[in-house]
Amino acid sequence: MRVKILSLLEENGQMSAKDIAKKLGLEENEVSLEIEKMKDEGIICGYSAIINWDKTDRRFVTALIEVKVTPQRGDGFDRIADRILRFPEVKSVYLMSGGFDLTVIVEGRDIKEVAFFVSDKLATIDAVIATSTHFVLKNYKDHSVIMGKSKKSDERMMVSP
Repeated sequence: MRVKILSLLEENGQMSAKDIAKKLGLEENEVSLEIEKMKDEGIICGYSAIINWDKTDRRFVTALIEVKVTPQRGDGFDRIADRILRFPEVKSVYLMSGGFDLTVIVEGRDIKEVAFFVSDKLATIDAVIATSTHFVLKNYKDHSVIMGKSKKSDERMMVSP
């Protein structure tokens, strides 16, 4: 039941407990209680809108920064990630497998502001060995939502058995 509720909320964070209950064939109060329990347990961490900022007057840049670090004894990558995620410019931090350790997603007013963050804040952390910054040029899809074109247009070639 929890996975079904979470899937519906992930698809539409504004869906009411009443609508979820109707879709799942459950009682509204049962769904409401389960949602509250999941909030208390830290499973549901918050709700947010997915916004196509390109259609607004707000201008900013988004960068994905690959970060190589030296893991800390006893804490591994957690202490470094915790320090990085506290910067207000940082929107997301992920531990990665492969050629680098952390992906840090940041936003700034312009490229210069992001460059300042990397050179003066991120790269100066003792455990940080190297960084590689990639700027987002265009957002085509975000959190399963297609940006720009209508969701209904599907230009893929139809294949049938």
